[in-house]
Amino acid sequence: MISKWLIKENSYYDSVTLMIITKEIEARDDVENAVVVMGTDLNKDLLRNVGLLNDELNKTTANDLIIAVKMKDESKFEEIVAKVEELLNKKKSDGGEDYNPPTLDSAIKYMPDSNMVVISLPGAYAAAEAKKALENDKHVMLFSDNVTIEQERELKELAVSKGLLMMGPDCGTAMINQVPLCFCNKVEKGNIGIVGASGTGTQEIMVQIDRFGGGCSQVIGTGGRDLKKEIGGLMMTLGIQALAEDDNTDVIVLVSKPPALEIAEKVLQTLKKCGKKAVVDFIGGDDELVTKYGFIPAKSLEDAAYKAVALAKGQKAEEAPLFTESEEEIDKMAEEERKKFSPDQKYLRGLFSGGTLCDEALKLFTKEFGGIYSNIPLTPEYRLQDNKKSYKHTALDLGDDEFTVGRPHPMIDSYMRQQMIMKEAEDREVAVLLMDVVLGYGSNEDPAGSLADHIKLAKKNFADRGQHLCVVAYVCGTKKDPQNYEQQINKLKDAGAILMPSNAQAVRFAMKVVRGL
Repeated sequence: MISKWLIKENSYYDSVTLMIITKEIEARDDVENAVVVMGTDLNKDLLRNVGLLNDELNKTTANDLIIAVKMKDESKFEEIVAKVEELLNKKKSDGGEDYNPPTLDSAIKYMPDSNMVVISLPGAYAAAEAKKALENDKHVMLFSDNVTIEQERELKELAVSKGLLMMGPDCGTAMINQVPLCFCNKVEKGNIGIVGASGTGTQEIMVQIDRFGGGCSQVIGTGGRDLKKEIGGLMMTLGIQALAEDDNTDVIVLVSKPPALEIAEKVLQTLKKCGKKAVVDFIGGDDELVTKYGFIPAKSLEDAAYKAVALAKGQKAEEAPLFTESEEEIDKMAEEERKKFSPDQKYLRGLFSGGTLCDEALKLFTKEFGGIYSNIPLTPEYRLQDNKKSYKHTALDLGDDEFTVGRPHPMIDSYMRQQMIMKEAEDREVAVLLMDVVLGYGSNEDPAGSLADHIKLAKKNFADRGQHLCVVAYVCGTKKDPQNYEQQINKLKDAGAILMPSNAQAVRFAMKVVRGL
């Protein structure tokens, strides 16, 4: 194999665009490895890992575009470069006549009346741009991760002092005045406001609210670290105060992983002062603390939505049923699956694109089975030794940093999950494959279609050796999402998957199938 490269100085492109182009170039038969990236330190590590880093590339800066290819025939390199440039130009032209300012300063000059800045840059540069936006009196949604916790604290203190939202870092979902930002589903307008410290957890509550006949007024993201002691819930408390002043919001839903006690108390005290009805899902947290402040705790993300819709309609907030279908029907379905397994099949494997959906699965599973292995385990003894090799019952968050270095998030690109499906198909002890499919703005345009063939092939591999693979899936989306909800459901069903109407129900059904194996 021959290595060839080209450096285009001071030519910045966003990482998602470059990752998609890299994947397209790598798909060529005459290419072994391709890396189209900016010259950041992280990307240089990626180049080193595939044997493409050299002294010249090591001298590039974060503003330089690198096209590096390991290939069979060096005469094809110019053709490959031309293809990269064609794809880059296509990405530019897809914006039509829109003006794409090269800097935040020029963007503010071009749109002086704008009030929101969405930032997606490498973490090393993101905090400075966020600070600049706040100093210009703009609300910020910071999609970027790898921002230090000290920088986050500084940014949020500045935002609070100005009465501005500072959503993030690592904030993936928001909807402000019905405008969806980043990963977000299209839902009905209504009177339920959400403040969420979890991206897919917030999306799950949004789509379930829509499914139960309710609607959302505002969805404010905080970033996953907001309720840590070092940050003190600064953005969640500000978000609550914003919803308290919003005439279109009658019910508030809070969602996050369990915060430290003192932070939980601070948040709940703020919620108490606002005087609105509320449902709180500190996922796996202290229900008694929530009840103490007069609010309604949730047993699951689906349950949070169910109770919020009831409150929004002036009804009593009853607990959501464990299954939409009758328990008798669900038990019958589970028993039919169990009959098809060989004696050595016993384990569940979860392959999640949504981190909070994976976390919810871990907590529901642990409550019933005592523990499950993961790359984001609930307790240290259940941490996998190798995060790419499942052990016994395992659930993986494929959107975690380890799996996304040099690649888009699995909600955008299914490549990593495709590989993991086929890897699990080699294990004779696997009985159930559990997965989420997240729709909405920002997500893959056909996520179910990108997985269907691999599900079919995995099931065939099991059948060829006289076994059966049970695939349980959940589509987190609404009928208004751009991917066409019904088509996504049908593609998974046609591939042989069993569909459930919520993440919690999918997990519970999967547990019923493996119980007693």
